[in-house]
Amino acid sequence: MSDTPATTPGKLYGVGLGPGDPELMTVAAVRAIAGADVIAYHCARHGRSIARSIAAEHIREGQIEERLMYPLTVETTDHPGGYRGALDDFYAEAAATLAAHLDAGRTVAVLAEGDPFFYGSYQHMHKRLAHRYATTVIPGVTSVSAAAARLGEPLCEDTETLTVIPGTLPEDELTARIAAADSAVVMKLGRTFTKVRAALESSGRLGDARYVERAFMAGERTGALAGIDPQSVPYFSVAVLPSRIDRTDAEPADAPGRGEVVVVGTGPAGAPWLTPESRGALANADDLVGYTTYLDRVPRRPGQRRHGSDNKVESERAEFALDLARRGRRVAVVSGGDPGVFAMATAVLEVAAQEAYADVPVRVLPGVTAANAAAAKAGAPLGHDYATISLSDRLKPWEVIAERLRTAAAADLVLALYNPGSRSRTWQVGKARELLLELRLPDTPVVLARDVGGPEESVRTVRLADLDPAVVDMRTLLIVGSSQTQAVVRGDGRAVTWTPRRYPEAGAEKD
Repeated sequence: MSDTPATTPGKLYGVGLGPGDPELMTVAAVRAIAGADVIAYHCARHGRSIARSIAAEHIREGQIEERLMYPLTVETTDHPGGYRGALDDFYAEAAATLAAHLDAGRTVAVLAEGDPFFYGSYQHMHKRLAHRYATTVIPGVTSVSAAAARLGEPLCEDTETLTVIPGTLPEDELTARIAAADSAVVMKLGRTFTKVRAALESSGRLGDARYVERAFMAGERTGALAGIDPQSVPYFSVAVLPSRIDRTDAEPADAPGRGEVVVVGTGPAGAPWLTPESRGALANADDLVGYTTYLDRVPRRPGQRRHGSDNKVESERAEFALDLARRGRRVAVVSGGDPGVFAMATAVLEVAAQEAYADVPVRVLPGVTAANAAAAKAGAPLGHDYATISLSDRLKPWEVIAERLRTAAAADLVLALYNPGSRSRTWQVGKARELLLELRLPDTPVVLARDVGGPEESVRTVRLADLDPAVVDMRTLLIVGSSQTQAVVRGDGRAVTWTPRRYPEAGAEKD
């Protein structure tokens, strides 16, 4: 055939071949291979290609075969651009080779194991060629679907989500993503297996993990991942965390010696504010214990028990959680914001200090506290030293609160005021304003942050003298600026409040 450019360029096909068994190829894939002028496939330096072996019976005599041979298989190279630079050059050269065939009017089918757009080499050809030539991508059965089929276990059900994770990520990142996942598949094992196994163990998911090697190929192997010899793991293997639902429909049984209490901070408004570690703890718990409003932020999972209660029974709630854990149950005590800031961590630890619970493990997981959430929405009012004070006098006398306000204000600290008011506490904000005006200028910026992260979010900044106690409720947090705090309206009309990190020398005036 001539390489003279044709009037009509050829068409490019990205052909998904499925996981390895030729019988799992689609009819569309078989037709594309049979009708192509050029069959292209990636391979290592030895020249063998798994993709070609899958499609072999459909490659006919007379078709041109293009082996796109990788220049390296490990991340060691003397290329000036390093491993990534060497691969980029290779992909550019391979795309140029295919472009020459397409310019000559030939139809080119690029073979791809699994699915062309799922961690496949074809996608690098597609990005370089699809904008220049007519292109069709034929999907294939992925290794994820093949692994689940071979295990005979569902991947996702109902509201579960599937997370696909490359094993090449750093171990701490793997741990975070695995902990936060409902079900998951970790790809690209081989040399990453030991790291992936450690991440599964750190996240508490090793017991659930399954191993699949060469699904639907010769040498297939499946089993519990915990028992796999790391030295025996090839690149073509995956770790699978199947659906939790089929394994948790039955009510969890008591198991003495296994229990623990994890106090989890959900942040100011639920899911978007949860850390991956907290997500994992909530997902792995047998029982959830907490104030009903906070429990409602946590998705329901089959097999979990939920124990909601009123907001004024913290000690009783803590004792109940510890009793459950003593019977061998994994308990997540759900707290709003950060559990260590005017929240449930202290209540749990106080009760856990009793001799009866000395052997019950207790962990506290941090969350985004209301002060930090409110400050971020307002700008950076907590950019310098600040004090956090609760205005609630249910657990301490008002005289103590007033003295702490005076002391912190006299020290010129920014103040983050929690629990400023409620239906039954209506006078504290007014008293606090009066006290602070004795020590702060009337135009001191005050951030009123209400329902941060929630549907009724409202964040605005007013002068201390203009602070209206009537608009402050239990869902509001106040941030009172120092003598250095500034509030300005930017060009986009947004008010921004911040406290400079640099404090003036003694005797210097505020700019």
